[in-house]
Amino acid sequence: MDDKTKEKIEGLTKALRGLAKPAFDAFVYLLPRVIGFVQTAYSYWMKLPQNAILFIYGFVFCFFGGTFPTLFAAIQAAEYGGRKTVMESIKMLSDEALTIIEESKKDDEEDKDGDGKADVKELSKQAYIQRKTLLVLRKMNPEKIDKAIASMYKVWMSVVAVLSLEFARTISMALAIADFLHKPCDRFITPLLQRLIPDEYDKWVPVTLSWITKAIAMSIAWYIQTVQSAFASAMKGGLMMGRAVYEAMRIRGITLGGLIPDDHEKSMVDEGLMYGFAGLGFYTQFKMGFQLPFPLNLVLFPFQIAEQYIRYVITYGKKP
Repeated sequence: MDDKTKEKIEGLTKALRGLAKPAFDAFVYLLPRVIGFVQTAYSYWMKLPQNAILFIYGFVFCFFGGTFPTLFAAIQAAEYGGRKTVMESIKMLSDEALTIIEESKKDDEEDKDGDGKADVKELSKQAYIQRKTLLVLRKMNPEKIDKAIASMYKVWMSVVAVLSLEFARTISMALAIADFLHKPCDRFITPLLQRLIPDEYDKWVPVTLSWITKAIAMSIAWYIQTVQSAFASAMKGGLMMGRAVYEAMRIRGITLGGLIPDDHEKSMVDEGLMYGFAGLGFYTQFKMGFQLPFPLNLVLFPFQIAEQYIRYVITYGKKP
């Protein structure tokens, strides 16, 4: 290893050490608030009437089903294949994280040398990282962490298996398109680029072109699937919204001159509402290009990352 490379590695190491303390402090500050927000939101959610929950579910499917087809399918698969296990595992992990955060706060106030200044403030960045790492190792329950991660991984594998079957046609289409694009690229484009690129870098040309063809193939195949999922989810979500509105009107005694009897099977109002909501939902998704508008694209950015990750895993990843 030459001197320049060593200097770059040392510089990167110093930069990472400098970021470690503020990153840890931000983690300690944000995580309890995020957990508290989720717990509060969940408690309010559980207090909502059944019709309101049904309407919200329907709205999400109706207006965003084409944006997150695999994510919604994964949630539905987990509902039957281990949602309770995942929730218990997340609770275990969050409890362990909160325990470590509380212990870290106590550690930050510790003054063993009695000089009136917290011990952690007198440490170098390297010593601070070492101290906090050892604290985590002492206070963390490894058996709980291992059990939680193993349980979540088992559920994830079952979900991937279900999605691989559910989206088999889309996966087959993506692989076929990728193979179709790879052959002419390998024959015509790869030799040309290898002549233009210096010899020490031309080994990257086939790999990079393979990534590009896979990305293009996945985009084409999943766009077709997105249109299909948007239509199907709009119909499903529209039905849920229509039933929720119908039931809310029935409970409140709004009969519209006898058009809303107690049995929805004897009325066409819920079907009419369904088609109206479904048409509006699909049209909205189509006009948005099956993408999220601002500022929802920022708020739901983590869900977009999850959607793309799931698509890639079930298309090109190893199947369980």
